[in-house]
Amino acid sequence: MAHPRSAFGASPSRGRRQRTGKAGSAAPAWLRARVLLDLTALVFALAACTLPALAADGRTPQPVIEAARAGTQCIADPATMRREHPAILEHQRDATVRGGIRGAKASLKACIDCHASAVSGSVAKAESNFCVSCHAYAAVQIDCFGCHASRPQVTLARQLP
Repeated sequence: MAHPRSAFGASPSRGRRQRTGKAGSAAPAWLRARVLLDLTALVFALAACTLPALAADGRTPQPVIEAARAGTQCIADPATMRREHPAILEHQRDATVRGGIRGAKASLKACIDCHASAVSGSVAKAESNFCVSCHAYAAVQIDCFGCHASRPQVTLARQLP
């Protein structure tokens, strides 16, 4: 078998074959592909262990969402809030922090006041709380409560003499 030639027609030194690809690509391509395939299979196997069990009808169970406080009205319908709440809260955050606009239609404080659990008094303390149940279901980390309180603020009524 003839040795491969370089672009200029000369044979490689001492009869060695030239490596193609980038520097340091000594491992054969099939070995790299096999390792990548094994790692991918491992990641999917680990993910399958953490997924919730399917419901009896074969559908993925929905998150448990506690009802909002009675007699309150949300700023939008449930479908819109499920889809748009991150953008709504982010927009309000920017308006409050950068523009000093407070008391607008959308505020995290108002959400917490309506959606805090009757049992835990929070939206992010227990697995069944309003924010935690949906965020766990969607595998999204909640970073709001690193700075904000997850419980409604208690206001004490001042008694007049």
